[in-house]
Amino acid sequence: MTLPEKNRPKSSKPLRPVISALLMHKGEVLLLKRSNKVGSFQGYWSCISGYLETGENPLNTAFREISEETKLESSSLNLVNSSGPFYSEVPEVIFESHWFLVESNEKKITIDWEHDEYRWMKPEELEGLNLVPWIKNMITTLM
Repeated sequence: MTLPEKNRPKSSKPLRPVISALLMHKGEVLLLKRSNKVGSFQGYWSCISGYLETGENPLNTAFREISEETKLESSSLNLVNSSGPFYSEVPEVIFESHWFLVESNEKKITIDWEHDEYRWMKPEELEGLNLVPWIKNMITTLM
């Protein structure tokens, strides 16, 4: 469950900052099918995500992760909206999630090892896909 900042769980667990970036092109969003080489949600459809490096700004992380996972240049990207941080607690850590909606001027991408395939889809076409739990809330929040 994802909670807004004011509802951050009181815990001694380590905080792990992460970003999730929803890439959009002409009304369609990019969904990426997570490979079996990633640490969680293998086989699920997701957005671009990654960990913040020490001292890194969440927006810079989002643009870095988009570039790494799609091979798109930052010059073809435009920030549309952002939200968060949100907090979700799992047994070993609390994730601090920063969400971004980014418009791409390009539709042609090249995926990396983290994903097996990708699709550009309209948000209303997502029913029936095996989606990560937060993606629908993210789309509603950012779009």
